[in-house]
Amino acid sequence: MAWLRLQPVTSAFLRFGLITFVLFLHGLQVDAGTGAIPPITGQNDTCSGSSECKEGVILPIWYPENPSLGDKIARVIVYFVALIYMFLGVSIIADRFMASIEVITSQEKEITIKKSNGETTTTTIRVWNETVSNLTLMALGSSAPEILLSLIEVCGHGFVAGDLGPSTIVGSAAFNMFIIIAICVYVIPDGETRKIKHLRVFFVTAAWSIFAYIWLYMILAVFSPGVVQVWEGLLTLFFFPVCVILAWIADRKLFLYKYMHKRYRTDKHRGIIIETEGDHPKGIEMDGKMMNSHFLDGNLVPMEGKEVDESRKEMIRILKDLKQKHPEKDLDQLVEMANYYALSHQQKSRAFYRIQATRMMTGAGNILKKHAAEQAKRSTSLHEVRPEEPEEFISKIYFDPCSYQCLENCGAVLLTIVRKGGDVSKTIYVDYKTEDGSANAGADYEFTEGTVVLKSGETQKEFSIGIIDDDIFEEDEHFFVRLSNLRVVETDEPPDLNKLPYPKAILASPCVATVTILDDDHAGIFTFECDVIHVSESIGVMEVKVLRTSGARGTVIVPFRTVEGTAKGGGEDFEDAYGELEFKNDETVKTIHIKVIDDEEYEKNKTFFIELMGPRMVDMSLQKGGPSLYVVAVPTEVSERKLTMEEEEAKRIAEMGKPILGEHPKLEVVVEESYEFKSTVDKLIKKTNLALVVGTHSWRDQFMEAITVSAAGDEDEDESGEERLPSCFDYVMHFLTVFWKVLFACVPPTEYCNGWACFIVSIMIIGMLTAVIGDLASHFGCTIGLKDSVTAVVFVAFGTSVPDTFASKAAAVQDMYADASIGNVTGSNAVNVFLGIGLAWSVAAIYWASKGQEFHVSAGTLAFSVTLFTIFAFVCISILLYRRRPHLGGELGGPKGCRLATTLLFVSLWLLYILFATLEAYCYIRGF
Repeated sequence: MAWLRLQPVTSAFLRFGLITFVLFLHGLQVDAGTGAIPPITGQNDTCSGSSECKEGVILPIWYPENPSLGDKIARVIVYFVALIYMFLGVSIIADRFMASIEVITSQEKEITIKKSNGETTTTTIRVWNETVSNLTLMALGSSAPEILLSLIEVCGHGFVAGDLGPSTIVGSAAFNMFIIIAICVYVIPDGETRKIKHLRVFFVTAAWSIFAYIWLYMILAVFSPGVVQVWEGLLTLFFFPVCVILAWIADRKLFLYKYMHKRYRTDKHRGIIIETEGDHPKGIEMDGKMMNSHFLDGNLVPMEGKEVDESRKEMIRILKDLKQKHPEKDLDQLVEMANYYALSHQQKSRAFYRIQATRMMTGAGNILKKHAAEQAKRSTSLHEVRPEEPEEFISKIYFDPCSYQCLENCGAVLLTIVRKGGDVSKTIYVDYKTEDGSANAGADYEFTEGTVVLKSGETQKEFSIGIIDDDIFEEDEHFFVRLSNLRVVETDEPPDLNKLPYPKAILASPCVATVTILDDDHAGIFTFECDVIHVSESIGVMEVKVLRTSGARGTVIVPFRTVEGTAKGGGEDFEDAYGELEFKNDETVKTIHIKVIDDEEYEKNKTFFIELMGPRMVDMSLQKGGPSLYVVAVPTEVSERKLTMEEEEAKRIAEMGKPILGEHPKLEVVVEESYEFKSTVDKLIKKTNLALVVGTHSWRDQFMEAITVSAAGDEDEDESGEERLPSCFDYVMHFLTVFWKVLFACVPPTEYCNGWACFIVSIMIIGMLTAVIGDLASHFGCTIGLKDSVTAVVFVAFGTSVPDTFASKAAAVQDMYADASIGNVTGSNAVNVFLGIGLAWSVAAIYWASKGQEFHVSAGTLAFSVTLFTIFAFVCISILLYRRRPHLGGELGGPKGCRLATTLLFVSLWLLYILFATLEAYCYIRGF
């Protein structure tokens, strides 16, 4: 299956070899003087030019200049092999360059989003707009060799116009437009299609890509034929930021968007008025991205916030699906699986596909699978190797626990002192003493002081304090017990000088214990611990304590029930609960169990209530004073008269003895999102940043990666993310490119200066290698008798576009949309002209203008190539737009017959372009 998908690429290489062979024979024919077809003498003044080798920017001429046929073949082979090896080197350093761009464009910032209910939330978004990054840094990264070749050729040859740079830009544009798109159309699996999502951006970039070459023709043949003036070069360069700004406007739907027909609808989920476009022609669909939306009160909802919410929802869906498929996996394993799945299926940048294609081509492996394997190993090592707690040299003495409760009739309360750390073989003495709080010594508890001895090997010790019982109703009271005067018994052993500066034991917090005496002369006051409690939805079964304070005499029944709030019962948010709690004599705490349903929501804030109802006494036999405390008999004849002091006191005591509800009879339960689940989702969102996958953190990592062979494999071969063993091809490509890998491992890692250090160093290296490539290509062409314009269109353009070919093929298969494979081709073609030619010609025009002269550029072959490409590109874009009709489905893929016909048509356009450009260069057909 993989072989079938690679057939278009293989056929492209075969055509490349065939063209090379034909052109080589032509060169030999020209040298031998056996040309049968006389050239046409026309306007192209380059027809009379020779193909003699010229001094390069870096490489000298290979002498002698007129070698024998055998020497010429040997030179051709050397130049050709060196050219291919330099192309590999440029691809590998461009890998580093694109990694730095991915890191730069992945920078994030925090924004505050205002919700419809007035609440605000803070989230993280990308600093760089996707469209802007694609047309600036991403385009520069993929087109850097062509752009720098044009600039270096002009500057390196005394600011004289050459054919190699401009022709490479036009030839590369033709290869991208016809061959790369043809391959992308063909490799889509049967029954699938890919459509451009951001169609407005595609319209803008496609229009600019055609306009760029029309403008180039106008410079060469209309405004000032044969001369490039300063304003023409600067205006060409100025078109680059204009193109970027217009593409950004189209992406953000600003300005012109408000004049388009609109309709309005209400978002069911968020209560927002959403503004959408009206009906469009059925033949062409616009993208389905949500339009600008506003709150009813006029507050803007940023598009970034919606995208963040969508990414969270998608991450939650992935986690839930994996939990259902793999219930036996623990959370860490599920997180790693979700991370790999999200990285494999998310929409990726142009830089990522370029890096992936280069690394798989050079034996560096599938970066996603390598990243997943490294994460799995790291997770396993963290589980297996746990750092041991450092040994403590000091024994710490404290209460554990530090709070105690006891009934008034318990007799005594036991307190526990513990020893932690240090040398447990030592014997330790520590004094304790009671201190009054609201309870008084002698009336509520027995004053106690003494010494606790922790003998050798003992880590805890208990001691007791007596509690005094009385028949007087009173509030709960407390007192304190404090530790002091810690001593360590020394043994007859030689002193250890290393331990002298450290004390052997200290009193640690808590060294004061609190003892609460619960009154048992009352049936009790029943209450929750507080008014509001917050619980996580992942708690499962929550436990709520009901306290019995100010007495624990007798058996009391306390009814309870749950009441719905914003959280719904019946198993939707929680299980309804109702019943009765039975407090036995001297029992002070009961627990209510309520099941909370885990919906695994990222943000949740719902409430329900638990109510306690009137308590009632069941067994009064244990109540001090008997039933008389609850019923005071008043004779009928005195019922209407005023009660005496004694009768009022008896009645008050009787009322005080009844069980009642306390301060918190109703508890509000706030069900919130699971902190663990939310943090897991947030962690996953951060981990799915592709900058973490392609970026490097240290030179050590780069050198280890440079000397390591890894298997190349598609993501769809194995969903688990496990790496395969390298194949023979992987080993061969690794050993062929290991020199470049090790050399470019010296480039600063992408973590330094947020990727800018790697960016600057990489583009300098690309410039040096491009200068060598330009010399090799020129010497290769002149050796076999080819002009620079033909060498550039056929060989250099092909060599610089091979990584983009594999990258676009991977993007076409793996992405849900065609933006990364098609949309970027048109943008890159426009940027090549505006930056590559605009920058080079502006510099040269300014240089000659400063000397009072003009910058001359021959319009002949270049103008013809530009015109031919513009016509074919218009046909290509028209066909792509026609393929969006419903019966075809999209720009890529579709029915097999249509897919094959489109592929053959695009390849034929490229072959015709090469043929006509070559014939015109040698004046076999009339050009300009």
